[in-house]
Order: sequence, then C-alpha cells, then structure tokens
Amino acid sequence: MSKLRLGIVGSGMIAGVIANAVRQVESIELVAVASRRPISAKAFAEEHGIDQVFDTWQEMLASSVIDAIYVATPTASKEEIAIYGAQNKKHLLVDKPFASFESLENIIKAAKANAVSFMDATHFTHNPRTKTLNNLMQEEIGAPQAVRTSFFFPFMDRNNIRFNIEKEPTGAVGDMTWYSMRAIAEYLKPTVPVKTVSGGIVRDEETNAVIRGSGVLVFEDGKSSTFDFGYNAGTCLMDLDVLGHEGVFSMSDFVLDWKNGFAFDNQEHVIGFTKRTGMQLPKEHKYIEADSSFPQSVYMMKNFADLTANAKSKENVQAQHLALLTQQLLDKYWEAVA
Repeated sequence: MSKLRLGIVGSGMIAGVIANAVRQVESIELVAVASRRPISAKAFAEEHGIDQVFDTWQEMLASSVIDAIYVATPTASKEEIAIYGAQNKKHLLVDKPFASFESLENIIKAAKANAVSFMDATHFTHNPRTKTLNNLMQEEIGAPQAVRTSFFFPFMDRNNIRFNIEKEPTGAVGDMTWYSMRAIAEYLKPTVPVKTVSGGIVRDEETNAVIRGSGVLVFEDGKSSTFDFGYNAGTCLMDLDVLGHEGVFSMSDFVLDWKNGFAFDNQEHVIGFTKRTGMQLPKEHKYIEADSSFPQSVYMMKNFADLTANAKSKENVQAQHLALLTQQLLDKYWEAVA
C-alpha cells in the first residue's frame, strides 16, 4: 500500500509538531513544505529531512508530488489555501480555528465537491482517552448534563502572531476557547440549539488582542457549559469536568496530556481521568486509566491517513460535523462578547 504524501503549508512551531508525528506513522510521509517566508521553509526542510521546498504554497498545492496538505497558517489565510488545495484534489488537514462558520462551510463544500477528505487538527479528539471516557460515561456517571473547562497557557509574547489582530482577530478566543467548544462537542454532544450565551473578554492594553475571557453556554434542553481561558494566569491550566447525573469525570490535562503532549514529556505518568461520586474524600476518588504509548498527534495523523481512503465515509462525515459544531459554538460566543 502506497503512503500518503503530505505537504505542509507553514513552518512554525505547530508545523514542527506534525512533522515529528508523521515520522511515527507508517502510512504517511512528509515530502514537501511551503511558507510565506522561503528562508523559514528551507530551514524547516533541513530540520525535518524534507526533500522539496516550494517558493509558494500555490505551486506546492498544484504539484503532483503531494496527495494531502496540512495547513498551519494564520487564520485569515486558511480558507483560500484549503479551497485551492481541494480544487487541486488534495486531502485537507487544517489547523484550528477558522475565520467563521461560513468560512469553514466553504472549505468543507470544496472538499466534498472535489471528493477529498477534510479534518481539523484538534489533537485531543484523537487521544484514545477521549474514546474511553465517552464509552464509560453512561455506565459510570450517567448522561452528561454539563461540561466545565479552564484552559490557560502562560504566554504574553506580544511579538507572537497571537497578538496580531489583523492575522488573528479573535486572539485567545480562537486559539484557546476552540478547545472548550470542542470539549462540548465531544462530551456534551448537544443536539438542540443554544438558548443563551454570555461572557466577557479582556484585551491587552498594548496590542488590543484578546488575552483572557470566560463564558457560559446554555442549550434549550438545559445542558450547559462554563469555561475560562487565556494567556495571563501565570501557569498552565487544562482542567475539564464532565458532570453526569451520578458523578463527575475530571482531568487536569484535557488539551495536552501530561505524558506525551508536545509541551510535556513525563513517561511515568499514566494517562486517564478521575471519577468522583457521592461524598467521597479525595483519597476515595477512582482513577480510570486510559494510557497510550504515542503522542495524540501521532494518533491524529494515523486517523487522517485512514480518512483519506474514502472521502464519503462515516468517519469523514463525523470529522466534518465535529469541526462545524465547534466553530458554530465558537462564533456564537464571539458574537456575544466581541
């Protein structure tokens, strides 16, 4: 079976994470890179052993040397690149977030029209723990009724693109709240419209970029989610609670697991989550193991390669649904607070 030939558009930190993940997946090979800064693309290629460097992403996407692309560019340019890729019959893996629900719809429509696969690059979706938690939820804690998340990363570098409101207009909302919205999609699985949404954001005084915020989403059936996010808490927080009717599932690393997340390397840690019920003391809480041997980015790349085998598969439909629901919820929050 031939390998999926991948080209990367972008040469930043997250592109490097994917390049490292590809090396651990037998069904994919990384063969090309293009970046808005050719010097960066050449350095990236040398670092990761990539044979071909293109001067522009247009040339790479139009070429016959790749079958699929990973788009790791600023949000403002993703739609144009992804649609051009689809029109050139390239499967699409696109980093989050998207400019809007409409923009994401346009990308998915282009993928369908050209019979190529689409998936957004949300890593924790592919962590085996996510499937384990969902499989055990009904039996262990009952049907979910609320999700609480808190995602902070200590990052106040004003020279970073996250603080450029032209390229990343939603700032920490798109960068961080995407994961809170994906947690809603993954674990709460709403099937009815949002009834109310509220919250607030804090902007950086120098750049006007969004650096912190919080919010509440309530659905028409009473299910709800509360969330906090940002760059300025001075520490990393990745807390998640899924509230059932008979208990709670909790974890402190829902975005990047402590064992293999690209920001961490703690091989002694056993990936999993905690179950709390009744009036238990902390020592009585049950830790449910859901350990895995590889980084979640590796599982994501393997799943993406599998996805490209059939662009009309139920797995493709599910990937599109998760992306659209996540962006839809994100847009509703942004409209309420911007």
